[in-house]
Amino acid sequence: MTVVDKKALIEKRVNEGLRGQWYPVAKSVEIKGARPFGTKLLGQKLVLWRDGAGKIRCLEDFCPHRGAPLSYGEVHDGHVACRYHGVVVDGEGVVQRVPAMPECALEGRKALQSYTVQESNDAVFVYVPSADRPEPPELVLPKEMTSDAWTGFLCTSVWETNYRYALDNLADPMHGCYLHAESFTLAYGSKQDLMQLNKTDEGFRIERVGQTGENFDWTEFEIHDGSMFCFLDIPYPPAAGPGGVFRIIGFTTPVDETTCRVFFWRMRQVEGTARESWRFLYRAVLETNHWNVLEQDRVMLEGMSDDARKREMLYQHDLGVSRIRQILTRAAKAQIEAELKSAAVAAE
Repeated sequence: MTVVDKKALIEKRVNEGLRGQWYPVAKSVEIKGARPFGTKLLGQKLVLWRDGAGKIRCLEDFCPHRGAPLSYGEVHDGHVACRYHGVVVDGEGVVQRVPAMPECALEGRKALQSYTVQESNDAVFVYVPSADRPEPPELVLPKEMTSDAWTGFLCTSVWETNYRYALDNLADPMHGCYLHAESFTLAYGSKQDLMQLNKTDEGFRIERVGQTGENFDWTEFEIHDGSMFCFLDIPYPPAAGPGGVFRIIGFTTPVDETTCRVFFWRMRQVEGTARESWRFLYRAVLETNHWNVLEQDRVMLEGMSDDARKREMLYQHDLGVSRIRQILTRAAKAQIEAELKSAAVAAE
């Protein structure tokens, strides 16, 4: 009888990334009508393209003939065609044509896994099913991204580090006054404090006890069925233009065990003519400052070893880090248990 090391399976799932989740994988403008787009999610190669109606389709990036990447091919009559031998596959993963051999037995066969896609706020989200959540739930987005009162810009970057480090970084407000001490608006405030963690209806909020409104002083995470994101505010001086607080909304996508892609919406509540003034000011002046801050995060996290968690020594400031890790572990445990149960039933 095979002994299953469930603890190791759970840790591996956390490290690879959870299933049963919606993940942003690309900016909308990256998915063209003429050429397919290749990417990777949870270690799985994917190909995305727009069909004849402009709808984005997604399959595993694998030609059913010989395994060549479909993302190297072209879009043909709304389907994706392999560049190697021309095999045409539709958005459901069904082989439509084998040009080199008419009436080939491959035609009409469903050969590839397809993925549910949703496009919103300039980004493309893909749902990865799990044993405990095989069908995609509603994609829950932050209220700022569904409100006409807010406007902003999406920025995204690939970081050569495990996605867990990116989440830990977001759950750690104290790093702002150190790592970003020379950055625009983040050079202020005390370098000593305590942290407190409060549960919310949708997740939790980690914040500094003695300081609010001086720096990146808090982060709030929302955890929904099938999605997780966070948001934080950066205080802005009057020189930063009209509008309310500058809010960052963050999603972190596991590409594979050593790479992630971060998606940050930079939002501001501003309406009327002031909206266009702020958008112009942001593009012309402020955007470079915020890219510099992201680069500081990227360089620091990429410099950390993959096994840093095995040697780290956490302290009181790491309440948020500990909490996000607990959430990931619980979700991974539920997924692994559902998969083991399904495998046991299939073996009977």
